[in-house]
Amino acid sequence: MRKEGICLSRQRSWCVSTDPEFSAKAADIIGLYLNPPENALVLSVDEKPSIQALERKTGYVETNSGKIVRGFKSTYKRHGTLNLFAALEVATGAIHTQITKRKRRIEFLEFMDNVMTEMPGDKQVHVIMDNYCIHKKNQAWLAAHPNAFFHFTPTSASWLNQVEIWFGIFSRKALRGA
Repeated sequence: MRKEGICLSRQRSWCVSTDPEFSAKAADIIGLYLNPPENALVLSVDEKPSIQALERKTGYVETNSGKIVRGFKSTYKRHGTLNLFAALEVATGAIHTQITKRKRRIEFLEFMDNVMTEMPGDKQVHVIMDNYCIHKKNQAWLAAHPNAFFHFTPTSASWLNQVEIWFGIFSRKALRGA
């Protein structure tokens, strides 16, 4: 397979947004990244659901060719699944996280409450999110937090949300093989 350039671990995918408001929504989000409002914070927020909490023995083994590689024992113990909420501060790269058993609107709003308590009260907070159902219909929460503003990525364009980059790195560096 190596001789033919076949790499089983390489994955490529694409998604074309059919959102009729794609240009306006994308411009809004890119504008927040490139030119945020003065005296405001921009947060990129999302959740990573169904993280397998596995316990597995690891170590290092020597291959037939003499290379030392990380090895994983084939057996493992399951500890269920977890949901990870994350908010990336776009300007600084700081990450705010919370682990929950479930990913309902109530857990999302509790996470947002915790994030907002860590933010300076005198600043506007612009939150970039995808169109997942728990992110919508939160007018009561927004009314209680007049300095918070939600911005939604176009449908099928969550790749515009920078926290997705962090989730990808987190998955590759920490979760894969854990």
